[in-house]
Amino acid sequence: SFLNFSINYSASQTRDVLKQHFNDLKGTLGKLLDERLVTLLQEVDTIEQETIKPLDDCQKLIEHGVNTAEDLVREGEIAILGGIEEQNEKLWSFTKKASHIQLDSLPEVPLLVDVPCLSAQLDDSILNIVKDHIFKHGTVASRPPVQIEELIEKPGGIIVRWCKVDDDFTAQDYRLQFRKCSSNHFEDVYVGSETEFIVLHIDPNVDYQFRVCARGDGRQEWSPWSVPQIGHSTLVPHEWTTGFEGYSLSSRRNIALRNDSESSGVLYSSAPTYICGQTLTFRVETVGQPDRRDSIGVCAEKQNGYDSLQRDQAVCISTNGAVFVNGKEMTNQLPAVTSGSTVTFDIEAVTLGTTNNNEGGNFKLRVTISSNNREVVFDWLLDQSCGSLYFGCSFFYPGWKVLVF
Repeated sequence: SFLNFSINYSASQTRDVLKQHFNDLKGTLGKLLDERLVTLLQEVDTIEQETIKPLDDCQKLIEHGVNTAEDLVREGEIAILGGIEEQNEKLWSFTKKASHIQLDSLPEVPLLVDVPCLSAQLDDSILNIVKDHIFKHGTVASRPPVQIEELIEKPGGIIVRWCKVDDDFTAQDYRLQFRKCSSNHFEDVYVGSETEFIVLHIDPNVDYQFRVCARGDGRQEWSPWSVPQIGHSTLVPHEWTTGFEGYSLSSRRNIALRNDSESSGVLYSSAPTYICGQTLTFRVETVGQPDRRDSIGVCAEKQNGYDSLQRDQAVCISTNGAVFVNGKEMTNQLPAVTSGSTVTFDIEAVTLGTTNNNEGGNFKLRVTISSNNREVVFDWLLDQSCGSLYFGCSFFYPGWKVLVF
């Protein structure tokens, strides 16, 4: 019955989307046709006014000449009918007027072939072109070509993985959207060719919905959306300690920027939120000038008075790629940290209880540090059992920006 409901619901939603889209299209096409009609009618008005004005002026000039001639003829008739003295005076006045009036000149009247004759040229082929486009417009898909495969919770984030489910579909790009389940609005969070993405700024213990679609090779339009999947993170977000001189933090306190302030010391996490068995990830967003004393890593406890994590009870990587365990540099080295580098720490407990005291510690952890497709694996000895650890960083020069998740 749930499957029936799912089919009926998606069919109902699809009908509504189609009706709405074609209604909107009708309205827009109607407006465009109205605008074109107004433009053409204005062209007709302009041509009519421009071509009629000279003809109107010509007609007024001819009418004025005819009226003047008629007045002169009447004046001549009156002059002939009057007495001799009066006649002479009127004839003289008549002759004077007649000599100043040019009755033999007329303005040039254009030939009929030169006078504009307006008509509308309307090509019916537009209907065939529009008809072809309309008949190809829109498709109904019973299955999206891509679906969400896995949601993995992270502190303050969720990794979303998706895969193609249609073998005949060649994807050029993917588009991932998410929203809080309490929200009506999905927002884009990733567009690109990868098939996984970590969505950050996730509040703990809040349900989020995710959906993905794809764009076919060489196509403009996006495929139908995948079935939305709900996920959440129960893990507390990692945060840097606030108020530490030398570092500016983002609003969610998961990004630390080494600023221009004079500072020495390690910026630690606000709490020991790294739990063994998880993956701790640092992403270097921007870089400054490197120094061999720089460090990014984890430690058993906060210890003030040190200017780096290159100390006892800590493991770290320097910006030059050197790895330090309890303050000692390892022979194995990782690539230097660059802008966009991702450094991950995976730590698991190896033994509980007492180990050989000659090894100098009572508690052993297996540590894997990965960076730029290389990794080092080693055992880390601690004085006491630690289920959760602090993380930290230290940079001697400004410009370094590190995101933790």
